[in-house]
Amino acid sequence: MDASDLGSDLERVLLTEEQLLTRLDEMAAKIDVDYAGKNVLLVGVLKGALMVMADLSRALHIDVETDWMAVSSYGSGTKSSGVVRILKDLDRDVTDRHVLVVEDIIDSGLTLSWLIANLRARGAASVEVCTMLRKPEAAKVEVDVRYVGFDIPNEFVVGYGLDHAERYRNLRVVGTLAHHVYGS
Repeated sequence: MDASDLGSDLERVLLTEEQLLTRLDEMAAKIDVDYAGKNVLLVGVLKGALMVMADLSRALHIDVETDWMAVSSYGSGTKSSGVVRILKDLDRDVTDRHVLVVEDIIDSGLTLSWLIANLRARGAASVEVCTMLRKPEAAKVEVDVRYVGFDIPNEFVVGYGLDHAERYRNLRVVGTLAHHVYGS
């Protein structure tokens, strides 16, 4: 889906498809060096990380395995609820694995900090984070993020895997929605 397909629903484009893919290539090059010769497991956080995980894994030149978790603190709203729920757990054992959590966006950091602690408690050799987007102004807890695509303002964004009420995930850009779409 292109930005032009959304008409008046899209207020503005923050990041183009080209910017997103270029940055992913840059992050993949660093990951290739950092994880050379290691037993790596990419853990994508569903559903938002779908696009990031697919494009990142294809940009890597090292051999990796992939798995998915669905961890939610949102519900259908636009702000984190702070209550973490596992909706889908990993299929693979992380014991002695170098786990790279792949995220679409980090807002408050509450869900991610819980997830990191959970994976470490399962015996992972290391747990690092790769995210396409981060909102520093929204942080409620400090989370060490090794690979960050872009820091963005504390605005609700959609596209490239990010949704509003399960819509707009397949938008090729990251943008903000017009107020009439989600306003009350």
